[in-house]
Amino acid sequence: MSKILEVTGLEGGYGTVQILHGIDLYVDEGEFVTIIGPNGCGKSTFIKVIFGIATHYTGDVLYNHESIVNWRTDQLVNNGIAYVPQVDNVFPSLSIFENLQMGGNNLPTKVLNERIEEALAMFPDLKTRIHDLAASLSGGERQMLAISRALISKPKFLLLDEPTAALSPLYQSQIIEKIDKLRDTGITILIVEQNARLSLARSDRGYIFANGKVVHTGKATDILNDPEIGEYFLGNKSD
Repeated sequence: MSKILEVTGLEGGYGTVQILHGIDLYVDEGEFVTIIGPNGCGKSTFIKVIFGIATHYTGDVLYNHESIVNWRTDQLVNNGIAYVPQVDNVFPSLSIFENLQMGGNNLPTKVLNERIEEALAMFPDLKTRIHDLAASLSGGERQMLAISRALISKPKFLLLDEPTAALSPLYQSQIIEKIDKLRDTGITILIVEQNARLSLARSDRGYIFANGKVVHTGKATDILNDPEIGEYFLGNKSD
């Protein structure tokens, strides 16, 4: 299986504040991979360094065997990478339709409208409210809109930062299920998630971060079933 992402020796952070210390990680094409770990361990920073919005110090990031270190955001998007941030991921003063248009404002109108229809087919709850302002949406609906907008660029590799944060249990399950279904369209998934159990249950593999380092990696099922990992990282308590 071909690696869509291969990260070696990655160090980075915010300005001069180092957060990541020698991260090695890979994602195979077609996989669903989850990164878990305690708050402040560097999970979100890792995703941001890959997407060029946090500071890269050293180490390499290969996407389809090509280094993407220091690529501009538009280069990343044009080459099939999309990123859904945890917060500030929609434009509240714009309608749902206008938000989706922002995902492909360089596309010809006909192509853009076709892609908007395809994105709405994945999230039909949004279609009935297409002209409502994003400000009127619930947290779960906003996440659906943010993901839909990311799909407009037809990504091959989707990075998601805490997509279920602060959502109700029902919306958490719906969002993770929808993300998993994106694999049917040929999209590879790398997700940072606090709700570790929910995301790992859909994942092929997982990585555990602590203090800016990878402290464990393995098959998602093995991580879920490991009692020691469960106690420290999944919220299980030993009897």
